[in-house]
Amino acid sequence: MNYVKNYECTICGEIYEPSNELMTCPKCHEKGILEINYDYEAMRLNVNFEYFKHNTDYSMMRYKPLMSINSHPLNILKVGWTPLYESKHIKSILGLTKLYLKDEGVNPTASLKDRASLVACIKAIEENYDTICCSSTGNAASSLAGNAAKLGLKSVIFVPKRAPIGKLSQLVVYGANVIQIDGDYKDTFKASKEVINKYKFYNRNAAINPHLVEGKKTVALEIAEQLKFGDLDYVFVSVGDGCTVASVYKGYFDLFSLKLINRIPKIIGVQAEGCKPFVDAFINRTEVGESAEDTIADSIAVGIPRNPVKGLRAITKSNGFYMSVTDEEIISAIELLGKKEGIFAEPAGAAALAGLVKAVNSELIDKQSKVAVIITGNGLKDVKSIESKVEEVSKISSIDLINKMNEDLKYNTNANDLFEMIKTNEVKEYE
Repeated sequence: MNYVKNYECTICGEIYEPSNELMTCPKCHEKGILEINYDYEAMRLNVNFEYFKHNTDYSMMRYKPLMSINSHPLNILKVGWTPLYESKHIKSILGLTKLYLKDEGVNPTASLKDRASLVACIKAIEENYDTICCSSTGNAASSLAGNAAKLGLKSVIFVPKRAPIGKLSQLVVYGANVIQIDGDYKDTFKASKEVINKYKFYNRNAAINPHLVEGKKTVALEIAEQLKFGDLDYVFVSVGDGCTVASVYKGYFDLFSLKLINRIPKIIGVQAEGCKPFVDAFINRTEVGESAEDTIADSIAVGIPRNPVKGLRAITKSNGFYMSVTDEEIISAIELLGKKEGIFAEPAGAAALAGLVKAVNSELIDKQSKVAVIITGNGLKDVKSIESKVEEVSKISSIDLINKMNEDLKYNTNANDLFEMIKTNEVKEYE
């Protein structure tokens, strides 16, 4: 059953009846991003603790009544119900009471964007489209290509010049029609907009299509359910165009409206120092403006955010805040996640943890808090950021290694001594 009540413009507040043709406000045009409102009183009769207790579909589709889709195709990738790990090591390092890590990198195409793309593909089929299109720095593109392939849809995808090879490889393997634009993300978005309008493709661009928030928000629904709907103080999430952070807020707002949680956690939006339009707007109390796109975190390098109202509202309504982190802090967070928790995150995925580390060290949050960090994507999508670390790998020929161990037997008893020997002794180049 679909519980959609109406659509509401985030700019002028105009209310519209639900319509397949309507994506943005006719009065405010492209800036008039729509919010999908639900009949929570009706929904509450069926979506309650008992509903979740007896639901055996452990994917994002268990939340279908809270989304704006009408159908549930059987031939879909298994998106969602990703692990929520309780951190032991990083929690201790930071001195936190509770820390949870939501690993979205284990989704089918290795990022949170699968949640939005699955909804987009389902809506495209419901509305009788055979081709779906978007612009993306990489993750939205690869998730669209993979989910479209599974459902038999054609995909047309625009990516900027800087798109990482790992994400481009996914697009090629999934059979997408890929067009790489010689420019930045705003050039790419403009190109996709023109093509979508001319050829009447289904629009998967998250800041245009209001249904995609309804897919992305399932990450928040899952975190809450995996914590048995208990209280959570903070959720840290990386921010690019504002759609994901808006989705996290929407998910918690839904649960609060359904009386499944007692309060909405404070949402902390984290941007890269080299691309922080939301941070600047939040600090200066201004509208979101244009920013440079100078960061290794390509997935959140969006110089002109397309969802500014929802992106700011998610933070202010949850009593959270925006903050920025440097590329160096992001790299440190990637290493920390890998070494201490066994999670390999791409730069944008690790930015949220970098924000948490900085927030704790700057005393911006109470260490007694219960915190969740959303790791939005897997590190194998973009290994270029850690290439310098790979160059530090110890190198030695097998003959030299055996000879040096035989020269000093202490290296046979302690692995740390062995590695120190390899690093400090002059070695021959090996083939």
